[in-house]
Parts: sequence; structure tokens; C-alpha cells
Amino acid sequence: MSDSSLGAAGLAALEERLAHDLLTLNWRARAWLPERRQDGQAVIDVLIIGAGQAGLAASMALAQQGIAAVLLDRAPADHEGPWATTARMETLRSPKELTGPALGLPSLTFRAWFEAQWGRAAWDALDKIPRLQWMDYLRWYRRVTAADVRSEHTVTAVRPRGDGLVEVDAQAPSGRATWLARRVVLATGRDGLGGPQIPPFMQGVAHARAGGLWAHSSDVLDYATLAGKRVGVIGMGSSAMDSAGTALESGAASVDLIARRAALPTVNKSKGSGVPGLTQGHYDLPDAWKWRIRHYINAQQVPPPHGSTLRVSRHAQAYFHFGCAVQAVAQAGQQLQVTTARGRFTFDFLILATGFVIDWAHKPEFAPFAPHVRTWGERYQPLAGEQDRELHDSPDLGPVFEFQEKTPGACPGLERIHCFNYPAALSHGTVSGDIPAISDGARRLASGIAGLLYREDVEHHFAALQAYAEPELLGDEWTPADTAQRTQPLP
Repeated sequence: MSDSSLGAAGLAALEERLAHDLLTLNWRARAWLPERRQDGQAVIDVLIIGAGQAGLAASMALAQQGIAAVLLDRAPADHEGPWATTARMETLRSPKELTGPALGLPSLTFRAWFEAQWGRAAWDALDKIPRLQWMDYLRWYRRVTAADVRSEHTVTAVRPRGDGLVEVDAQAPSGRATWLARRVVLATGRDGLGGPQIPPFMQGVAHARAGGLWAHSSDVLDYATLAGKRVGVIGMGSSAMDSAGTALESGAASVDLIARRAALPTVNKSKGSGVPGLTQGHYDLPDAWKWRIRHYINAQQVPPPHGSTLRVSRHAQAYFHFGCAVQAVAQAGQQLQVTTARGRFTFDFLILATGFVIDWAHKPEFAPFAPHVRTWGERYQPLAGEQDRELHDSPDLGPVFEFQEKTPGACPGLERIHCFNYPAALSHGTVSGDIPAISDGARRLASGIAGLLYREDVEHHFAALQAYAEPELLGDEWTPADTAQRTQPLP
């Protein structure tokens, strides 16, 4: 690729190639679902909550099936997902070669987008994908796939009904509206069925939003306010390193990272599990194997990336503490006293890098159906030593990522809500959020929904089959022969 073809011109050429690829693949199959209205209101076939990479991939996979989706996202346009807001890593952990949400289309990959603008040599020199560049790619992905995203639409309630529809209330700049959909997909990310995990020792200590001195690593926080301060970080995973590195680069006087573990894990077992066989076969594994694999990865813990760790350790005022289980946190004036198994720390600000928890209380918009969702804790009893709260609380999903009822008949329509976010991992494997297998998950979701919608409308489609009358032949393509001239009389 010559320099003259790079930049905007190169991107325009790539978009032309992508458009031709979609045309030759007949990607956007013709619409085949009957239009539906309820009390004068249009019914959406598939409504996706969340327009980050999972929602966009699901929308594009549905388009291949001839199904148009509408995506609702609470963020302003082009700020969907965590990449440009709460994420603080310098680069993605995933190898640059992974195709992510491209759904098998070479011209839709990050690599194609990158090389079109900066060339092959720049690609060869690239180590890991910068976080904000990945966000730029997703913005481009949204535009070229013509995803129907409604920005600044905050979902306030999701109500399944017994008549084949789901009601979704949303607050938008134009006001409140209720959408009706045949299927709803929750593409709500890492904390899709919960929120930040706040340890019990923080009870009674005011959050920064309320004038306190602590925040969770997933909170929106102006790290410039930490300049000159003694900062504590509880945890030593990826988000801990990203938060610590950002604080140090913002001028923190010191950063102490506190871990209860005796040593930092060094092997990413999750990466070791990422083979196509597991991606395609996890859902059909026996329960014991599903649990065993996911629990092993959880128990081993995923180490922070090499680069993220060096980002912190290169600072002389960064301190790594192991075997320091936190016992209590108390505020003393404008300081926090953090008591651990190995002594007491004094901080001006504390960051909890303690991950996320499945907790429906964090998602009041799901309250109409949350009590009825069947979990793995109600499906499976693990072996001694394999207890795992995250897995226990994970939803027990059907083959199309659909929720299932705890008590049959107690919540009609629940199965019309599909959980395409991180908590689906125990049921389906990591195909609904992480970059490596997001296309596999999106295709599974889209093809499954297409089959469900066809089955529901089979009478309509049979009637359409019966009424189909487009002739293949006009009747003048042949001349009837004089059979008597070509045969002998029967005896």
C-alpha cells in the first residue's frame, strides 16, 4: 500500500470494498418477518440494550439473518462501552490479530481498518492495540454497518409479557417512551447483571460521590485530583494496575497496591482455554465440566498484563504488598486508615479494584423479572472445594442465551429476554463480551433468534408459501408432443 492511498483515502477505499463484500454475500438478507403492531404501536423484532462491541456484533449478525434490530444505549453517541470513559489501560490485552466483532468479514476487521489508514509497515510495528484506537474502530464499525443506535436512551424498566411481547421503558432527551419488542437482548457488558463488588469492610465509609475518599476502579473519576496524594489500591489485577498507573502518571505522591494473595499469578489460564473446540462446545458440556473449567479459571485468577504491570513498577513511588488481607477501613478526618493482616496503612484516597458482582439490586430496571430468573445455584451442586459465588449466581441460560424461569409459568415471556453479556459465560463460554470469540457468540445468538421467530410465525410463513405465485415458467417454453405419433397402442 503506497503512502498516497493512506489516511482518509485509504479508509474510503476500504469502505467501498466492504460495501461490495456485503453485496456479494447478500449480507442484509431481505426482510421476511411480518410487520406487527400492537394498539397502533410498531413492534420491534429485536431490541438490543447496549451498543458496545457485543451489541454492535449482535446487530450485524442479525442483519445477515434479515432481521433489523434497534439498539438503545445510555451513553452519548460514540462513547458506548467503557473504552473512552472508565477504562484506563494503555492498550488492549488481546493480541492485535484477533478479528473481534468482524463476523468473518476481512474488510470489517481492526487490521483492515488500521492498514487502510497507516499501512502494512505500521501494522507490523504495532505491538498491542491502543485502547482509544479500539474505540475509534468501534465508532467506524457502527457507522459502516449502519447500526440503528439510539443514543442517550437509558432503560428504566424491562417487562416481559405473556402475549409474545416485552415492554421496555426508556428515558431519552426527548422524554420517556415505551418500546415493544418480540425479543430483547441484554448486551450490557462486564457488569451486565450487577455492578461493582464493594467488600463489607467499606460499609459506612462514604464514597467519593458523597464527599468521601474512595471510589471503585470502574467509577468515573478525575485522576488529576490525586496529584500529591497517598493513594491505596486494593487488588492487583488488570483494573488495579490500570488505576495505579493512571494515578502515578497523574502525579500521586505514592501508590500502594494491596493484595491478600501471597504472590501475583503469572499465567493467564483463561488464555489457555481459548480453543475453537471449547468456544463451540462449551454449551453442550456436562454441568460438572462447565463448572469445573470456569471455577478453575476464577480460582487461578487472571494476572494483569505484562505492560500494565511495568507501567506501575517503573515508578519508584509504587509499592506492591502481598499477604495483606484487608480487615477494616475507617475514615479519620481527611484520611483513611486501612487495617490489614500485616499492618495499618494511611491513605488520602483509596481505589477498590475488586471487580464486579452479579447483583440484581444494581439493576433496578430488571426488577420486573429478576426474581424469576433461574440461576446455576438452583441447577447444580458443586463438589466440595469448588464453591464459587460468581458461578452460583450466574443465570442458567437456554441455547439462545435466553433466561429460564425458576418456577415454570411464574413469569410468562421471560424466555424472550436474551442475556448476551459476561454472566452468560458459565452457560455458553466466553462468547458474549470478550474480543476473541464475540463473533461466534453473535452468530449463535442471531441464528437462534431467527429460528425462534420463524417457529412463532410458522402459520404466517406457511400461508405465504401457499400464496406464493411467482412463476418459474410461463407455459410457452415447450410444445406438447403428439403422443399417439410417438407410441404404440397398449394391448
